[in-house]
Amino acid sequence: MLAAAYELAEDGRYQDAIKIYNSAIKQDPQNVSALIDKGVTLQNMGRLKSAVKCYDKALAVHSDSIDALVNKGSALHGLEQYNDAIVCYDMALKLDKRCAMAIAYKGLSLGELGQISDALKHFKKALSIDKEYDLAQISKEMAQELLDSIKSKQSKIQ
Repeated sequence: MLAAAYELAEDGRYQDAIKIYNSAIKQDPQNVSALIDKGVTLQNMGRLKSAVKCYDKALAVHSDSIDALVNKGSALHGLEQYNDAIVCYDMALKLDKRCAMAIAYKGLSLGELGQISDALKHFKKALSIDKEYDLAQISKEMAQELLDSIKSKQSKIQ
């Protein structure tokens, strides 16, 4: 059932996927996978607040779900609640300090808060764990260019 919903969501048939997730959750309200996957689908639909609610329900059942924490952080980031997103990433990192996604996403939130050098450190750390992680690589390059630009402007002022 969940595999069919996942395929529908992958094909962009979000409403159909949501119906299946709702059915699965109705049968088993503590189905963490269904709650998380429904949250991801809602997030893909741009319904970030509803996605956060799904992740919260999943976390109420399984408080140490790294997937729920990282996805909740991502949704909060989309809502521009960067500090709250960082709290989620930090909780995920307490469970798995080598979670490259949580590290890279935390870097994105730090970058949004203007903490570019800290963000760069997080992107580099994520890449040290997963050398093929595109998001971390692209973000690292952007952060480095931004830092170089800031340093260049500062040296011109002095």
